Parts: sequence; C-alpha cells; structure tokens
Amino acid sequence: EVKLVESGGGLVQPGGSLTLSCVASGFTFSSYAMSWVRQAPGKGLEWVSAINSGGGSTTDADSVKGRFTISRDNAKNTLYLQMNSLKPEDTAVYYCAKQRTSVSYDYWGQGTQVTVSS
Repeated sequence: EVKLVESGGGLVQPGGSLTLSCVASGFTFSSYAMSWVRQAPGKGLEWVSAINSGGGSTTDADSVKGRFTISRDNAKNTLYLQMNSLKPEDTAVYYCAKQRTSVSYDYWGQGTQVTVSS
C-alpha cells in the first residue's frame, strides 16, 4: 500500500521559515519524481515544486522561486520542502504527491497546514 505522510506544518510569522517532510512507503521511492502541491483556503490546487527521482533536477513555481527549496533523501524515503521568507499568501494545506507522469499524480498525502500570520 502506497503511503505518503506529511509533517512539519504550523503557524509562522511573515518572513519566517518552515521545513515540511513527507515520508513515503509502499513503493520504490527512488524511482519516482515527486512534487509538492498546495491548496489555499477557497482556491484550487497549485503546484509548488517538483524534483526528479535522483534529486539532481528541480523546478519551482514562480510564486515560490528563490524562497522554497525542494529536496529528497532516497535512503530515508523522505521528501522535503524548505520554505523561507514566508508570506501570508503562502497559507495553504501542503500535499506531497507521487508523480505518475510529468503532469499527473497518482498518490497524495493527507496534507499539512501552513499558516503565515502575525
């Protein structure tokens, strides 16, 4: 059974930092690209960042470029999202997702809430 379990969310002040983690199980983690996707209150899903299976190639949405860094540790079956210089508009539920193709996903975690507020 494929499982993706996110953690690390919370309440942070604007300008602060958080690191999200996603522990994967039930599949060969090192063989698949992974992404972070978020959903702000009352809005649709927004892709945030992606990383290839080996971790050597990443891409980021313009809205987070230069502030967020996606990474992975294949030995620990864990995906990370380092978030710096957080803004109120980063408030959302953040999901990690296993990519099926470059533009689709087949498994999602339960999400972790990130709230940026003073």
